[in-house]
Amino acid sequence: MIRLKEAVVVEGKYDKIKLSNFLDTLIIETNGFRIYKDKSRLDFIKKVANERGIIVLTDSDHSGFQIRNYISLGIPKDKIRHIYIPDVYGTEKRKAKPSAEGKIGVEGISDEMLIKLFSDAKVSCEREENRELISNFDLFAAGISGCRNAKEKRKKLLKSLDLPEFLSTNSLLSYLNSAMSKEEFENYIITI
Repeated sequence: MIRLKEAVVVEGKYDKIKLSNFLDTLIIETNGFRIYKDKSRLDFIKKVANERGIIVLTDSDHSGFQIRNYISLGIPKDKIRHIYIPDVYGTEKRKAKPSAEGKIGVEGISDEMLIKLFSDAKVSCEREENRELISNFDLFAAGISGCRNAKEKRKKLLKSLDLPEFLSTNSLLSYLNSAMSKEEFENYIITI
């Protein structure tokens, strides 16, 4: 696993699943062109960019570049990095036919090639050996997940952290682990 300081922004859920095989970081989906109408998601991406930086990894087709350019607007250049996948032509495994441009997207590129792209980009890797991570059980124990009134308490937590309400429990957990230690979380949750 490669633990990154920066968050990674991708187009869709299959890209996120692919990168989760070897990346330990917050991975944010744009949901394709829906990012144009989802102000809270774009604001979240900008917030994360300012806090820890982002790496944009979209497909190498026209749509991927449009989304990449849209996300880049308003983010300081020192807070955003770009990784580009090469033009590889073919059909992705889960699809019956190739895309309109015939290129394979992030989800279709091999893990080895993606790891090399991250390595070549010299992205920031974090090395925190003995850090205790916040777990799903910790969210449960704090009343944020899997128990009565969890939804209300989770909304309160998201609001207090200035995070969008669309964040899934797994994305929240990933964000929390990137933003604070387990001890900091336990102290923070008492205050809300």
